[in-house]
Amino acid sequence: MKIAGFQMDVAIGDVKQNVDRISSVLRETARARAELTVFPECAATGYCFSSRAEAQEFAEPVPGPITAEIAEVCRETAAFAVIGMLEADGEKLFNAAVLIGPEGVIGSYRKVHLPYLGVDMFTDYGDRPFAALDAGPIRIGLNICYDASFPEAARCLGLDGADLIVLPTNWPPGSECVAEHTIRSRAVENGVYYAAVNRVGVEREFRFIGMSSICAPGGEVLAATDGVDEQIIYAEIDPARSRRKRVVRVAGKHEIDRLADRRPEMYGQLTQPHNLSTPRADHA
Repeated sequence: MKIAGFQMDVAIGDVKQNVDRISSVLRETARARAELTVFPECAATGYCFSSRAEAQEFAEPVPGPITAEIAEVCRETAAFAVIGMLEADGEKLFNAAVLIGPEGVIGSYRKVHLPYLGVDMFTDYGDRPFAALDAGPIRIGLNICYDASFPEAARCLGLDGADLIVLPTNWPPGSECVAEHTIRSRAVENGVYYAAVNRVGVEREFRFIGMSSICAPGGEVLAATDGVDEQIIYAEIDPARSRRKRVVRVAGKHEIDRLADRRPEMYGQLTQPHNLSTPRADHA
């Protein structure tokens, strides 16, 4: 399966311009025979909103008008897309990633780990379990940006059978180590393909660093952007490889399986509630 990632500049609050750009690139990647294209976090809406009220003006339900327009392009091109947007659900506001295919919305994910930054200062915490979604021949797991810094999130998706984890992101300066090293680590830890697609440009004095990449289950970088301009990257992924979790380097002498070799009975501390203060709580 050929996949693509579009490292995109985004116009805050200009949903029509952003969705038109997403649609245009989706047609371009489909002509290049990509069956899935990943777009950045909040690609449809922008990210650096100054209040919850301002962000809510641009949030939509899922499914809704934004996803309907992208679904029409997916039908036209027989392709899949992952887009970032702000999701409205009653009075709640979520930073969301949506998987859309030729038949419409397949599923969505609401960002679980929220930094004190941009619209995440005002959104609600994601309230759904980590779950892989079927997209044609592969199973896709969705995370968003800061989630990559929490290995438990990718592990849950790997255990749920994800062949590919996609990470729409808005990395600002200070995230270079995550972009360069953490993405490869999440791939090799779980034996999955991993596509991290960042944005570029400047939004309300925040600059975004690019550094998008697609990694293989062994941690190899299959494709990466080469600067801080808009760019499309492509890679071929083989779900059969991501499903072979046992790594045999020397038969009978050096074999590992990072899922089967886990010791979950020793990890109870990970699931205990904590009483640490977060920056979001400090500023509430």
